Amino acid sequence: MNCPCCSGKSYEDCCKPYHTGEKNAPTAEALMRSRFSAFAIPNADYLWETTLPSKRKYHNKSDLHDWSTGNTWTKLEIVGKPSTNTVEFKAFYTDGGGRHEVHHELSTFRMVQNRWFYVSGEFME
Repeated sequence: MNCPCCSGKSYEDCCKPYHTGEKNAPTAEALMRSRFSAFAIPNADYLWETTLPSKRKYHNKSDLHDWSTGNTWTKLEIVGKPSTNTVEFKAFYTDGGGRHEVHHELSTFRMVQNRWFYVSGEFME
């Protein structure tokens, strides 16, 4: 199967090793792509585990699971060139009511002990 993150690679050669814990994402962009794939599959545990521990109080697994399963995630588009710790992206999805939506965000990531974590996101217009 093609990887949901739209890398053009197979899931097995792209995001699956991150989801299974075989490897850690080597860049902020790779982590962001793997998180999009985790929404598409869905894998709320991975989304939770890749959120910076000090920021988990603002999220919960149940909400992550509900947002993952309540939508059909169809396309990921990276906007511009990601920096070392930020990635701007558009996540295209169809919501439970059949409406086509776009989630446009500038995400910030932090590396802790050689592992990237999601810190926060700013909604873009």
